[in-house]
Amino acid sequence: METGINKDVNLIREVFNYSRKFRGATFVFKIDCALLEDPFFPSMVRDLALLHSNNINIVLIAGAKSKIDEVLELYGVNYDFESGVRISSDEAIQFIKMAAFDVSNRIMTLLSSQNINAVIGNWVRARSMGVINGRDYKKTGLVEKINVDLVKKVQSEGLIPILPCIGWSRVGTPYNISSNELARIASVQLGADKLFFLNSFSGLYVKDFAVPQSAHVAQDGRISRLGTVGARDFIKKNSKSDNPNMEYIELAIGACEGGVKRVHILDGRIDGVILKEIFSGLGSGIMIHSNIYESIRKMRLDDVTEVFGVMKPQIEQGILVPRTEDDLREKYGDYYIYEVDGAIHGCAAFHDFGEGVGEIAGIAVNQLYSHLGIGQKLVEYIIDDAVKMKFGRIFALTTQALDWFEQLGFREGTVEDLPSFKKENYNRQRNSKIVYRDI
Repeated sequence: METGINKDVNLIREVFNYSRKFRGATFVFKIDCALLEDPFFPSMVRDLALLHSNNINIVLIAGAKSKIDEVLELYGVNYDFESGVRISSDEAIQFIKMAAFDVSNRIMTLLSSQNINAVIGNWVRARSMGVINGRDYKKTGLVEKINVDLVKKVQSEGLIPILPCIGWSRVGTPYNISSNELARIASVQLGADKLFFLNSFSGLYVKDFAVPQSAHVAQDGRISRLGTVGARDFIKKNSKSDNPNMEYIELAIGACEGGVKRVHILDGRIDGVILKEIFSGLGSGIMIHSNIYESIRKMRLDDVTEVFGVMKPQIEQGILVPRTEDDLREKYGDYYIYEVDGAIHGCAAFHDFGEGVGEIAGIAVNQLYSHLGIGQKLVEYIIDDAVKMKFGRIFALTTQALDWFEQLGFREGTVEDLPSFKKENYNRQRNSKIVYRDI
């Protein structure tokens, strides 16, 4: 395995490969204003600027709860909460606007110091919450819609849009809105690939909760990943918990069910936390992902015939190494399958050769469903598992999919890059291309 400077070079290569993968994607970041006082916050802004400079579309949602509290207390304006929601009086709303735009301006100023232009806009249509159970919420509102066309126009001009926690009605009345809910709705309406909640999140640990079997747990006992089905089960199992982070799990489920692929809840006080979460296996928070991962599971013996049926056309075309149903039965524990409504549409295997090296093999997809990106989803799922199992390198042999693997962050290698067992048994007559990725 490579160490020292070579390992650093490989990490740099991985970052560039991921950058290519995410080019043109939209990431929404909701930033808790308490982080503005953290010593690492300027570094976070530099990292956001770096993502923007690499053609990732950034949208920032500026949370302002603690700043609003501070301003209202400074000016002696009384305020109250009902079921966790601030009651925004006619007197308070002007000071709430002041606080919300102050937070947004501070973020914009730091971006300017990185030569990144940003703009704060009134792109949020809101309406009054009205009277609920006899309580008048006054100038507290709900998000009605985002002016998506204007936000995207701002992005097309190379600017980062910043959305404060203020929305306006059709007649221009300002309302105080939830920045968390704004982040969820903005990520859905903008078709975001990722939504990030950055706050003082210190993690959810199995010792403190009832955890569904589908949860992925890090070695330190932290719950690191939940699908939306598992996340709903998690909330149900812990319905009596008063942990404030349960709200973020609910928001993440809503975002994923609205089309966002992944939601990351992170501790913004950790230096480089955004880049670590995106570009490495060193994530420190929890990821909630859309149900696409819920369609992937380990293969069972009774799946063998159906899986072989998916693989057979590609075996006959010479794309896959010849296999029989007996071969699959012998190695069924190595296989992952992609299943929808009880029907298997794809498969892939992960073979452990020791030495901290594993092989991804046997990738096959029913051609009727090839447009769904099932092969990529299977490979990404296997890579996630390989990271958690502390593999150092994964490789694959391919005759016709070199470009496809390179798009997934692999790079072309030679026979010398294979583990000893595979090196000795390499089929030179087949002459497969060798691709690998250090993780």
